[in-house]
Amino acid sequence: MSEGGTRPEFDGLVAVVTGAASGIGLATALELAARGATVAAVDRDTAGVPEPLHAYECDVTDSAGVARTVERIAADLGGIDVLVNNAGIGAQGTVADNDADEWLRVLDVNVVGIARMSAAALPYLRRSGAAAVVNTASIAALVGLPRRAVYTASKGAVLALTRAMAADHVREGIRVNCVSPGTANTPWVQRLLASAEDPEAEAARLAARQPTGRLVEADDVAQAIVYLASPRSGSVTGTSLSVDGGMAGFQLPS
Repeated sequence: MSEGGTRPEFDGLVAVVTGAASGIGLATALELAARGATVAAVDRDTAGVPEPLHAYECDVTDSAGVARTVERIAADLGGIDVLVNNAGIGAQGTVADNDADEWLRVLDVNVVGIARMSAAALPYLRRSGAAAVVNTASIAALVGLPRRAVYTASKGAVLALTRAMAADHVREGIRVNCVSPGTANTPWVQRLLASAEDPEAEAARLAARQPTGRLVEADDVAQAIVYLASPRSGSVTGTSLSVDGGMAGFQLPS
């Protein structure tokens, strides 16, 4: 019981978070657990996933592995009520810089991976009285960013897929939404900065893209994901919630 005797909002619910070993996924998994959920943390490498999370190793590009993992989670934890499709990879370059293999690799993880996990979880979500799916899109789905062609295309697809899923499953009592983070302080961005000719200047440039003047933190995005996943958000579906320091909404005068 939480302070004041009220039950935590996710009490009795099972949540599955992909890409949960670090960054936004880990922050989300820990926040869900703090609010009462039993959480399955899914990632290709779950070394270091802390308690009270339940670690499951799975690659979202492996259809058979996804099916086995989802079935195991449901059996171990007693069902699935919330699915957070957060697993994803980044890519740099224009349309001329990435070959067909790179396009397929990014789309397979960022888009088809969501479809695989969601399809496997649907039978369990349909049995839940508080079913919710939250996908991680990106500000790149809403605002053109230089040298992010493959990544942008994949996240635009996530946004469109979210709306299509919401329409398909609303009558089944399953809400589907997505978050669209701005440039976030995640391990991928840190690796990007480390490879830059001038990491300090690149960090300042990325921070300046957000009107708030700072990178988005993983916890910022986690709070938005948990809001969308919560049973208290029962009328919210088919929505993209931007967590981008104002980047999509306005520009400050130069």
